[in-house]
Amino acid sequence: MVYLKRAYWALLCGGASLVLLSVSPDTLASDTRISVSDSNGEPLSNAVVEVYFPYSASRDTSVKQIYQRDAAFHPEVLTIPVNSQVTFPNEDTTRHHVFSFSDAKTFDLNLYLNETPPPVHFDTPGVVVLGCNIHDHMQAFIVVSDAPFYAMTDNNGQVVLPSLPPGEHRVRVWHQRLHDSQQRWWEGEIAPTEQLSVPLELRATPKPPEKLSPLQQRFREAT
Repeated sequence: MVYLKRAYWALLCGGASLVLLSVSPDTLASDTRISVSDSNGEPLSNAVVEVYFPYSASRDTSVKQIYQRDAAFHPEVLTIPVNSQVTFPNEDTTRHHVFSFSDAKTFDLNLYLNETPPPVHFDTPGVVVLGCNIHDHMQAFIVVSDAPFYAMTDNNGQVVLPSLPPGEHRVRVWHQRLHDSQQRWWEGEIAPTEQLSVPLELRATPKPPEKLSPLQQRFREAT
């Protein structure tokens, strides 16, 4: 029994050592945070944060999706690395016509309903503004990033960064209400273990309300 216990502990400790050795310090989260708010101090969710520092890890370029439901894009903001692909499935019972005229990507998916068009390839960094030729109120954004770290703020307006190398590193922050051009970024720097607060002055014109057809209005009133 003693030998069995010793063998068990040796196996357990050996396994723990293997687990510890397989985790790189660069992948461990640090206490470094970036908080994004509006000029009144209210936290801003879905703000995109980019941090530039030397890093050689592979990037996740798997196929993502933005689907259409209830005449809206979901999610409204998507972040992807350069050379990713995105599909645009239609889950509505009406046709949609998805397009973008943005410099980072221009494309046009003609009217479709059940058959999802082939994925769109995004090979240039920048903000891609999506629209629908049938429903003017529909809008969404794809932020194509070439930064080694990028993330969107949570409901508290915060992003937790990975462990950063020594020195100061370039930071960029984008929010859909920052500017009407949708191409404006806030820029600054951050050092390891620093807590950075970014107040944004939101100058973009508020999104117009959805225009309902008489049939849609009667349906909503009935429910």
